Amino acid sequence: MKFTYYGHSSFAVEVKGKKILFDPFITPNDLASSIDVNRIEADYIFVSHGHADHVADLKGVAERTGAKVVGAFELTEWISKQGISNVHPMNTGGKWAFDFGTVKCVVAHHSSGLPDGSYGGNPLGFVFTTSEGNFYYSGDTALTFDMELIPRFAKLDFAILPIGDNFTMGVEDAIIAAEFIECSRIVGVHYDTFGYIKIDHKEATQQFEAAGLTLLLPAIGETINI
Repeated sequence: MKFTYYGHSSFAVEVKGKKILFDPFITPNDLASSIDVNRIEADYIFVSHGHADHVADLKGVAERTGAKVVGAFELTEWISKQGISNVHPMNTGGKWAFDFGTVKCVVAHHSSGLPDGSYGGNPLGFVFTTSEGNFYYSGDTALTFDMELIPRFAKLDFAILPIGDNFTMGVEDAIIAAEFIECSRIVGVHYDTFGYIKIDHKEATQQFEAAGLTLLLPAIGETINI
């Protein structure tokens, strides 16, 4: 699978020829100024929760590409009211077979207010099971014992976890999370964008290595095979 990082918690994974975009927050992110959001292609957009730093470009990309927006019921209701009709509502514990594979929604401990102040539903994590590999995107979350259930759902090839601390897990908790989900290959997200979540890249990488894990920190705009 190809993984492309767009900064913060925005990234895309290509599975079975389908381009799956996550949490599109690009135009307001100064660190992603080199990314032209109008050139991003998407067949699906998965949204972990309703905070502005995860949905800022949702309407624009969905409108331009016609991508199906997948997220909590309340979030899909919100974006539907903005004229985006191609949606698939989900909620914690549910799963669905899409044309690229199966996705199961799992617990994420966070909050989920939408930019207009309305309720965004439960924050979600997603477990993807596909013929090309399996992966887990935790969304914004604290460390939780619920993560120990993930290996019951899928044997993971990689996982995407927040590492910026303050609003989510930091590096130390992400290492424990990697152990809970039994996955040694982690892509770090939700770091550096704001002063509250700046990290030392070298130190974070070394901490993961000391735990026998691999932390991948692709540059913004970089595509890696994973």
